[in-house]
Amino acid sequence: MKDFLIPLTDFEQLTDIINQSKSEEIKPFFIFKHSTRCSISSMALSRIERGWQAKLPDQPVYYLDLIAYRSLSDQIARQFDVQHESPQLLMIKNGQCVYHASHNSIHPEDAANAAYAI
Repeated sequence: MKDFLIPLTDFEQLTDIINQSKSEEIKPFFIFKHSTRCSISSMALSRIERGWQAKLPDQPVYYLDLIAYRSLSDQIARQFDVQHESPQLLMIKNGQCVYHASHNSIHPEDAANAAYAI
């Protein structure tokens, strides 16, 4: 796994993401929900691994293995009122999901455009 991918494994991390995202000085947070059993999810992860740092240098992505941490994935869907999909990329700012994409719509360039627009 690439260095900019941070494993998201517990509810405390999610609470920290929400709280820290409310700071004006902090860039938005990204969460990538990945199914280790899905080829489309593997393709989306590969796109992120290949192109993320060129578009969003120094911007980490929280990586959630939703097979291993399904209850955390379900909490993310409830917390941000976004229908669960896999794979899924969410951008969190001010405690809210302000951008999300799923399946073949996940592209680092689109995420960068959304991040720079806020």
